[in-house]
Order: sequence, then C-alpha cells, then structure tokens
Amino acid sequence: MTRTAIGVDIGGTNIRAARVAVDGRILARARSESSSNPEQVLSRVESLIAEIDDPTVEGIGIGVPGQVDFAARCVLSGGYVDLSGLPVCERIETRFGRKVVIDNDGSMALVAEARCGAAAGKHHVAMLTIGTGIGGAVLADGAIFRGSGVAGQLGHIVVDPSGLPCKCGRRGCVETQSSGTSLRRHIQDAGLPSSTTAADLLAGRAAGDAVATQVLRAWASPLRAAINGLAAAIAPEMFVIGGGLGNAMVSALADDVETSPWFTYAIVGATLGDDAGVIGAALATLPQPLPKRLVMVNGVPASGKSSIAATLARETGWPLLSLDTIKDPFLEEIDGVDRPFNRKLGRASLKAMFAILRDAPAGTTVIMDAWFGFQPREFVQELLENSGVSEVAEIWCSAPPETIGARYASRASNRLPGHPGAEYAPELVALAARAEPFGYGPVLTVDTTGHLDIQAVQKFLERNSFPGQKISN
Repeated sequence: MTRTAIGVDIGGTNIRAARVAVDGRILARARSESSSNPEQVLSRVESLIAEIDDPTVEGIGIGVPGQVDFAARCVLSGGYVDLSGLPVCERIETRFGRKVVIDNDGSMALVAEARCGAAAGKHHVAMLTIGTGIGGAVLADGAIFRGSGVAGQLGHIVVDPSGLPCKCGRRGCVETQSSGTSLRRHIQDAGLPSSTTAADLLAGRAAGDAVATQVLRAWASPLRAAINGLAAAIAPEMFVIGGGLGNAMVSALADDVETSPWFTYAIVGATLGDDAGVIGAALATLPQPLPKRLVMVNGVPASGKSSIAATLARETGWPLLSLDTIKDPFLEEIDGVDRPFNRKLGRASLKAMFAILRDAPAGTTVIMDAWFGFQPREFVQELLENSGVSEVAEIWCSAPPETIGARYASRASNRLPGHPGAEYAPELVALAARAEPFGYGPVLTVDTTGHLDIQAVQKFLERNSFPGQKISN
C-alpha cells in the first residue's frame, strides 16, 4: 500500500490541500478561498482534509504564514492569516486521529523543493516564496535551519530602514517591497491599469517600455538586496524562488545583476510551483529514508588501497568489505586454481559484496576495497544501481606505475595460489599507467607513496559526498 500524507498550505488568498505519496506525487487535491478570520480558516482546513482523506494517510502537515515553534507545534504569530490564537494541531488531531506537523509555509515549500524539486540533492539552500507576502527558509546540512526556534523569516529582512511599516512591527522589510501585494502597489503608483500582471510587465520590458522596466526594477531590486545579504551571511549553494510569482520574480531579477566579485550564487525558479507548499507539508510527516552510502576505495593491485580502506574503517567504524577477504577462503579450499578461475572468483566475490550492501539496512555506510576496473564498467554499474545506494564516493589510490610493479613483485611470493606471480609485474605497470577512477561519484585521489592524511579523506567525504554526516572529530 502506498504511504501517503495530507499537506495543507494556508495562504493569504487560497488554502490548498493535497494527498501526497512518499515520492512527492500528488494523488488528490482540494482548495478553497482563504480568509482573514482565523476560525473560518481552520474550519475550511478541516473540510479540505476530510474531502481527500483516505486509509493510506499516515499524517497531516500544515504550512502557515508567520512564526511557528516547530518543536512545540504552536503558531506564534501570523501575517495576512494569523492562527496564533487557535489550537490548530490539537483540533486536527482530535478530528482525524493522525499525527500533525505544523511549520512556516516557507519551510514546507523548501522541504518539497529539496526532496523532489529544484534543490534535489543540494544540502545548503535558501528559498524565498513570493505570494501575498514573502516566505522563506534555509536548508543547512540537509535540514531546515531553525536557529533558536524560528529562523527563516526571510521576508522580514530589512532593506529600507525608513521604508513602509510591516505587519511584523518593523519598517522596510523586503515583504513590503517585493511581495505580490507590493507589486500591485507599484503598478498603481505607476498609473498602470489594476489588471496589469507581472507577465504584462515582463512583456513590456522586453519591448522597451520604460514604465514597465521601472516597475519591475522597483519590485525586484529590494529582493536582490535581501539575497545579496543572505549570500554574504550563509553562502548557500543556490537560491530557490518560489510561490505564485516566483518565476516572474526570477525573470525580473535577470535585469538586476549581482556585480560583486566576492559573492557568486545561482538563482533558480522553484519547479513545483504552487504545489510546493502542499507537497512539503505532506512530506514533512513522511521522513525520507536514511541514505545508504558507499565508499569505493579503488585502485589497481598493489596501489595501496587496502591500507587506506583499513585506516578509514578503523577511524569511522564503518564496515569494510574487501575483495580478497571474500575470495581468499575459496582459494585456500580449492586446489588447482588458475588465473582465469581466479578472475571468475573475483567476479563472484564482487557480486557477493554488492549483495551484502543491497541487503544492508537504510542508513548503512560501507567501505569497499577492490580494483573495480577488473570487470566491465557496465557490470559494476549494474551492481551499484541494484544495491540501493544513494550516495557514492571514491578514493582513488595512486602511485607511479613502476612503484606499483615493484610492490607487487615483492609481495607475490606471499600470495595464495591462483594469483599471478612476480612475472605479472610488467603487465601491472602497463595497467597502472592507463588505469582511471571509476567516477560514479566524487573522486579523491590519494598518493599512496606519502603519508596518509586520513583527516583530509574524512573532510572530503563530509564536504563533497556525504554532507550532513559528521565523520571526523
């Protein structure tokens, strides 16, 4: 049975609800107008949930404008819709008998974009949603950043201390200049018809209309200032602009370019549109399964990979699967193994290692020590893709080919029958000269002729491959 949850997005204009599958697919929808009356809003939310509820629903998530104490499940303050005086979670739980999660609407939208939208795979993201007001949220190390409790009120970054009063009590918040409500005011102040839309303004700018250009600049420039400040403070991988006017704002910002050489960032439009709020609210009650991770310690024979793999396993506590550890007991028990049969045992051992990984529980990180290039890439890639691994990193063990050949020759007499002898060294030197990393994920090349800086390896895994997983002390 498909796991689902219901997500509700309460806005100043509309209230949306959807039944959502764990992969982010919307299975059913419901919608009504919003209201400035909190009690009326909550009653409409209950009606929408009842309309799309079914036995597969495990939880209910609600995104609201304003400040929310996520841990206490309490609305602290609101903007255009203020539910701070109502026991929202208690009422919904009592009526529907499901767990309820409540959070700021910007946080819910970012959950959706990070799980299955524009920021999928990213771990450091800032999002601003442009609607009746401006919502916002920050993703840090793959989790919503809350600070002391209510961080992420990005619509209330002050861009003009002497500007218009805001509902939060300050003056000149970016919400007072760059929201949908503000756009209507800019249009009115410019003497344009009240029916003028953002699309009309963008078309006018493209045609060289000075008034349309000025209105868009007045609307977008304050948001650019807020983004510039955020870029300096938190340096996200990207900014996602969402909400009903998100794509229009991205287009408007294209005419207001960041010029500082110190700060570079990408601005992308949200890909889930108005659905981000309901999808994120639903997914917030359906936690994403823990990722299964693989560290491929790769290199030709005698490249030094076994020492690196063993050190990394000792430092991290992660289980280590070695090709020779699996294969050698068979070489000890089977007589007359030649080189072709040894390769067949190696292929079977590689399949066994990936089968162990496939059957490992979610959240497992495994180190594999092997020369992955001894089999066709398509064979290894199929094993990877069937193993359930979602994050892969590779440590490529490197040394001069002649050094690798000399290492192998010096150890050949100690290896079990079935392995090539010292006569294999020249062939190995040629192999080492042309061998390359597998390259399925980020690659760190380690020179195994020098001192192993295991902390550098751990930092590489933290920063490039496994963000959010603390590895080193």
